[in-house]
Amino acid sequence: MKYTVIYEKGEASWGAYVPDLPGVIAVAESRESIEAEIREAVAFHIEGLRESGLPVPPPSSEAGLLDVMQVA
Repeated sequence: MKYTVIYEKGEASWGAYVPDLPGVIAVAESRESIEAEIREAVAFHIEGLRESGLPVPPPSSEAGLLDVMQVA
């Protein structure tokens, strides 16, 4: 399974969240670190769902880039 992850760069850190897994978030100091942190958070969340006998939501979100031209 491949989930969409949204990465956001702040002034002093990076944040990440997974739209298809509400509550799964991570914060780290670098892009490299945030990727490892969010991967661990997703694995932990899915493990908890399975142990509780709850369904694991299938990936359904997609992300894209929108090119916006500046209007003068």
